[in-house]
Amino acid sequence: PVFALSFGVYCALIVSILIGAPKANTSQPNVNEGGSVYLCPWSQGQSNCSVVHFDNEGDRRFHVNDVDVQVEFKSHQWFGATVRSHGNTVLACAPRYYWRTEHDAPFSDVTGTCYLSVDNLKTFVEYAPCRTGSHQSGGFSCLFQDGKIVLGGPGSFYWQGQLILATTKEIVKAYYPSYFLLSVTGQIQTHQVQGSYDDSYLGEHGPLLHRLAATDINNDGMEDLVVGAPMFMQRGSDGLRWEEVGRVYVYLQRRPLLFEPRLPHLGGTQAFGRFGSSLAPLGDLNQDGFNDIAIGCPFGGDDQQGLVLIYNGHASGLMDMPTQTLAGQWASGTFPASFGYALRGNKDLDHNGYPDLIVGAFGVDKAVLYRARPIVNASASLMLQPTMINPEEKSCTVSNGNETISVSCVNLSFCLSANGKHLPADLGFVVEVQLDHLKQTQKESSVRRTLFLDSQQPSLLKTITMANGGRTCHDTRIYLRSEGEFRDKLSPIYVTLNFSLDPLASLDHHGLRPILKYQTTHLIEQKAQIQLDCGEDNICVPDLKLAVYGDRTEVYLGDDNSLTLTFNARNEGEGGAYEAELYMVLPPEADYSGIARNNQSLTQLTCSYEAENQTRSLVCDLGNPMKSAPIPLEIMFHYHVLLGMSTASFYYFVLCPTVVSRPDKLLFPPPNWRMSHSLQEEQDIGSEIQHVYELVNNGPSMISQSVLELRCPLRAQGHDLLYPVEIITQGPLNCSSNHTLNALKLKVGNTLARTHVHMHRCMQAHTHTRTHLAYKQYVLECSAQYRVKNMPYAIAPKLKPSGSTKILTPVMWNKPESQYIVPLWIIILAILAGLLLLALLIYVLYKMGFFKRSNPYGTAMEKAQLKPQASSEA
Repeated sequence: PVFALSFGVYCALIVSILIGAPKANTSQPNVNEGGSVYLCPWSQGQSNCSVVHFDNEGDRRFHVNDVDVQVEFKSHQWFGATVRSHGNTVLACAPRYYWRTEHDAPFSDVTGTCYLSVDNLKTFVEYAPCRTGSHQSGGFSCLFQDGKIVLGGPGSFYWQGQLILATTKEIVKAYYPSYFLLSVTGQIQTHQVQGSYDDSYLGEHGPLLHRLAATDINNDGMEDLVVGAPMFMQRGSDGLRWEEVGRVYVYLQRRPLLFEPRLPHLGGTQAFGRFGSSLAPLGDLNQDGFNDIAIGCPFGGDDQQGLVLIYNGHASGLMDMPTQTLAGQWASGTFPASFGYALRGNKDLDHNGYPDLIVGAFGVDKAVLYRARPIVNASASLMLQPTMINPEEKSCTVSNGNETISVSCVNLSFCLSANGKHLPADLGFVVEVQLDHLKQTQKESSVRRTLFLDSQQPSLLKTITMANGGRTCHDTRIYLRSEGEFRDKLSPIYVTLNFSLDPLASLDHHGLRPILKYQTTHLIEQKAQIQLDCGEDNICVPDLKLAVYGDRTEVYLGDDNSLTLTFNARNEGEGGAYEAELYMVLPPEADYSGIARNNQSLTQLTCSYEAENQTRSLVCDLGNPMKSAPIPLEIMFHYHVLLGMSTASFYYFVLCPTVVSRPDKLLFPPPNWRMSHSLQEEQDIGSEIQHVYELVNNGPSMISQSVLELRCPLRAQGHDLLYPVEIITQGPLNCSSNHTLNALKLKVGNTLARTHVHMHRCMQAHTHTRTHLAYKQYVLECSAQYRVKNMPYAIAPKLKPSGSTKILTPVMWNKPESQYIVPLWIIILAILAGLLLLALLIYVLYKMGFFKRSNPYGTAMEKAQLKPQASSEA
């Protein structure tokens, strides 16, 4: 529900909702924009707000020496700028209320005033403790604590500030409607000190300075402090101007009144967003045992419409990143909407077991109620058995049209479990399983190498209904397609499972649909390998050789020349050479005729002839895999000798581009990783990742100059992604980069010792773990493009070899462990320092007379307005 307001600034939650409208006009005579408070009884689907009549009188006057003097000024007093409630007790204040402290003074002072109700808004008493002296103001902030009211008066004593405390019982007891000045028994307050403390704003709770909230964040039984500094400034992206981004500090109470700052601080990211302008304890929003906090950023967002960020608590304080961001519904106009200017939470209005949140939008006079949805704790598992697919073992059958064929298959099973508090009896999920999904992303034209046995499809979509607290499993089989349907036998076969709550499931009896808990691992991945003829480790190390000779060395002008080239390719390495090809560039004088097949000793290979833009090439498949036995091949050409031509050349290449990622997938943050604020070594910045790029020319044609270009994204979604450390080369290589390597001059370990001796080129980088905490899954895609630039021949081919390949590294979210372990000696030293500081503070206050009682009476005018018994005593 959205409530229309005159000025929705501060909100408080009781049985109904109280909303302050400090610029509202009321029925008070001769008062302009005095401010008001609205009571909005909440029920699902409707809201009927009414004005709470705390004060119906206009400006009061007093007769002194037969002169009628106006002693108070309620116009523009901002009544309702502060509203607080505790049970049936409500306090509303007007911090800009003016009072004439001297009857003959030509001016009045901002003293502020408040109205208190202790019987559920039936009767009201006024409480204005700052009328007793000049240069005081109260009501900018207040809170209830153990039956007491604490008021903050930042304008007292030339803006030194003041805190005032009194019990609600004594305030009601001391109230007498005919008297402006009251003496409240037991009231205590801070007093004026030396002038050096002027303009220190003690008790400020306004929007432009510090905000405070107290709640037990780490579930240790003691309340912690959250302090907002919305005017905190840092340099903008241009490095010139300073921007009010805001900052929030968290202080954990380790022992009574011993607070320890939790680092790092929470910083705003929106220029002039004023992050931390409002704070609201939410209670345990996600039911994990730790209280959560809402932080307002009223001028943030793409259109400055305002944001509210939800931070979950845990054993070490607040999470570094928000788990949810609420954005204002109103675009910024002539005046910012200021969504998030005021927040109140920690009250379950709809009784669904979860606390709700109300947000005030300053600039559009509205307040929005956000109802918390039930949280589902869900987890899934995925298993392949076995993980090595042997193409020779065909234990399953599939129907292919009218034919039944035998195929190799493995078992696939997945399980899903879910539980949570205050959830519906039955929960609905949608589960999707994809086969060979990352391979398909890498090569769009390639086919999925595995399919589900029952459907012969590469994906499975299943809707599951299960009881709260239950667990369900599903078993199926996947099979390997025949070798003629795909070429890639080297890459892993990735199987991914993704699950989510069923969006079509029925709502609960509160009209809400549950959501998955933040940081739930939605995507699960397993991988299988195709068993190769590569020994026990299933890793092939090919070593390709090629010998070429022709049946003639000369051709003649005007003759019908034919030329036959004989190729002898062999693999001298370990195991087979998969996806091996012979690539040939034809000169313009030669026409391809065909492959000689009349010799039984020749291997019957498949070659494809391609012509594009006057460039002709021939590609022959050497086998998948290419065995160790030599492969002879004869290719026939018809040669045209041109006038003036002395020589012509064929060029042959067996190029084997190889790309390896170590590790093949990345977890964030890495195990046992601890965030360091002083980056010194390479491991401090994040997880290490090495990409190895190898390009081998097995001839017989020579290459005098070639280029290998590597491209990796250094940023993703506006955040730093990779930190390049160094490039390690082997062989006659000359490398350069358009980015500075190891810009922070971190200490780099002995990388060469960790690099395989056959690696020709290696790029080492580190991922920024801090910025990656925002992502649940990311696929790092790097590409390598190679091309031949020059060859040591008099007549160079028009088409030089070139190609490209990609490498994908999945980046998976890993729930971070506790990041900070404080040594015992630091804790002991902090305790001793705190005790010493406390003793010094007590001694200074004693010397300043803080513990002496002050004169309870003020000016002659004040004495005239006291109760009869107080006047006689005076």
